[in-house]
Amino acid sequence: MGATNTPGTPSWLGAVNDRAGLAVLLDHGPLTRNRICELVGVSKPTASQMMSRLLQAGFIEEQGTLAGSAGRAAVVYAARVDRRVGVALDLDAFELRATVVDAAGTERPVVRLPLPYDPTARSAVEEVRRAIDEASAAAGTEATAVRTVCLGIPGYVDPGASGELFSETLPGWPVRHLRSILESDLGRTVLIENDVNLAALAEREGGAAAGHDVFALLWLGNGVGASFDVAGDLHRGSFGGAGEIGFLPISSEANAIDPAARSVQDLVGGRAVALLSRRHGIEADGFHAARAALAAPDADDARRRVFDDLAERVAHIALPVIATLDPRLVVLAGPTADLGGPEFATAVGAGIRRLSRWYPEVVATAVHGDAVLRGARSLLANRVREELLDSVAAVARG
Repeated sequence: MGATNTPGTPSWLGAVNDRAGLAVLLDHGPLTRNRICELVGVSKPTASQMMSRLLQAGFIEEQGTLAGSAGRAAVVYAARVDRRVGVALDLDAFELRATVVDAAGTERPVVRLPLPYDPTARSAVEEVRRAIDEASAAAGTEATAVRTVCLGIPGYVDPGASGELFSETLPGWPVRHLRSILESDLGRTVLIENDVNLAALAEREGGAAAGHDVFALLWLGNGVGASFDVAGDLHRGSFGGAGEIGFLPISSEANAIDPAARSVQDLVGGRAVALLSRRHGIEADGFHAARAALAAPDADDARRRVFDDLAERVAHIALPVIATLDPRLVVLAGPTADLGGPEFATAVGAGIRRLSRWYPEVVATAVHGDAVLRGARSLLANRVREELLDSVAAVARG
């Protein structure tokens, strides 16, 4: 087979052309043969051969006709994106969110599945399997077409041989060999990524960090984390834990703001938001209730006071991140930052300038709602696309 598909041979050229033809259909949507000729740069006979092979192999389908200028109807071809798909998942201690992802990045429904509080009732394999089934049903695709799964988790997995899971919000999940267990039991490729890294990917692809070479993202929610993007690549560190800043001890200056706080998590995490809310007249039990109360239309004054206080705290915890990476841009993301909006980002930026010699631009997230899931979708769409295009060459070799 290798001899018949080496560079320069007809079979090799056919595989290259077929891959290019499928790629333009994924990028541009349904096209006529003439338009495919223009985009790929091949002759009409070659394009006809390409479409014939791709149709026969089931990679594309005819999707009606388009009237031509000379009165002839031209066949419109479209890529079939239901044959090989993935499922993107984002989960925390309370809920799992999942959606089907295809090679064209088509928007599919998001399913939300509540998770049990009892660790003995939790199962990583069963939760992911259920997410695949439910997301596939919502999207109208077959669960058997799911080849790859991307999980965004509040924590990280050590890439070493033990594959140790570091997370406090996934009770009942295996703490060692998580990826291999999921792949073995599910029979699919599994990608596991830190949730804040995926949020940074979403900001880079279509959010506040689009067009920036180097930026840092601070995630502010019930938990606290950071992500570092350098020239389009996420810096994960040797053990996968880069950006796990929540448990870092705070400076004496930051401790003076809240003497009870010992860590970054204490100072700006969910507990801090709930405490500040109560201090400013918002009676709420816990972070989620406080955030909901602060979002109410009649809470404008209290919300402004809470975020004014919080901005000073965030400026302090941002300093080591800025000193490490020296980014031109810092994006504030996560549920808390999203609620604070541009005014909060401006206040944090002013606080950083008061405390340090660094003057990065500090901006609010432009990805509102399911940022982690959007990042997982983006990562997985590229993976599924490459797998689908690679399978064209595999068919040509076969």
